[in-house]
Amino acid sequence: QKGNGTPCSPAPLIRQCDKASRPRVEDGAPGRAEEDRTAPATGLPPPSLHPSRPGPLLGCPAELAFENRAVGSSWLGGKRRSPLQMLYDLDQGPRSALAEVHRQRRDLLRRACSHHTRRQRLLRPEDLRHVLVDDAHGLLYCYVPKVACTNWKRVLLALSGRGPGDPRAIPAHEAHAPGRLPSLADFSPAEVNRRLRAYLAFLFVREPFERLASAYRNKLQRPWSATFQRRFGTGIVRRLRPRPDPDALVRGHDVRFAEFLAYLLDPRTRRDGPFNEHWERAHALCHPCRLRYDVVGKFETLAEDAAFVLSLVGAPGLRFPEPPSWAQAAARDRAARLFRDISPFYQQRLYGLYRMDFLLFNYSHPSYQRLR
Repeated sequence: QKGNGTPCSPAPLIRQCDKASRPRVEDGAPGRAEEDRTAPATGLPPPSLHPSRPGPLLGCPAELAFENRAVGSSWLGGKRRSPLQMLYDLDQGPRSALAEVHRQRRDLLRRACSHHTRRQRLLRPEDLRHVLVDDAHGLLYCYVPKVACTNWKRVLLALSGRGPGDPRAIPAHEAHAPGRLPSLADFSPAEVNRRLRAYLAFLFVREPFERLASAYRNKLQRPWSATFQRRFGTGIVRRLRPRPDPDALVRGHDVRFAEFLAYLLDPRTRRDGPFNEHWERAHALCHPCRLRYDVVGKFETLAEDAAFVLSLVGAPGLRFPEPPSWAQAAARDRAARLFRDISPFYQQRLYGLYRMDFLLFNYSHPSYQRLR
């Protein structure tokens, strides 16, 4: 690795299905085939070979139902420097205060992954569906619901020419429409590897309890979320209320925050399948200990971090649709009020459920959390 925290593009991590050329990797150690890789033809720095890097990510099913696409990025033809190259250049010279913050976040994430994660299963293609791809600008963005993901999807649509140049002019339902933005799960393992090597990968995270409170309010309290309430609220009411009101059984519109948390902590919920993406842990959506992220943005510093990413893209004139200045403080206050009535016992259990997000992304216990 060149320098401390250099955002070097990783060596291919997705296992290919050609068994003759596939390296054997055990116990999370990099295979020799990875160590012998040279820098790709795009002029990027050599692959990072951090000693705790995981092994291959993706198994090889008998048939891969992926579309095999060619990379069509303009910067691959040498017309301009890619965002990953821009970040690499920043790390080689005197760093700005913001660039240093992001270097420290990368280093902390890597150390936390090394310390807190054990050998993990191979990723499946569907594990990559939250990683959106912008081939024109060399970007991989893993979206985490309730962390400004609607606005980031708007920005990517504007950048890629799939929507108006002003992201604020793109309706939310269009930003979330299936198929508007390709995901990494749409590509073959070889094409996934190519993008992982050459593209800037970023994600945005949020203090886990505040994100959870936001998901509850948006999906289970607001009157316009009737479909979501029927889908999840009715099941929560049926499971947790001894004598539920018939109307609540039909509409699921009045789920209390304590009931929502009890549903999350109920082992039956996990046995039924993964959490819904709005309250799934960020590390389970984006796999930051398996995929190398070059920028870890935070909701708490959204404006600065979004501007940093757009400066790497070479789109400083594109404004990220920022929330009002008072919105973040209001969200913290609402989360504090919701958790005020939750017992320390259940708050501690909930912390255990979201512990990896706290550890990997360097979040402290919220000031309102009661542990005793």
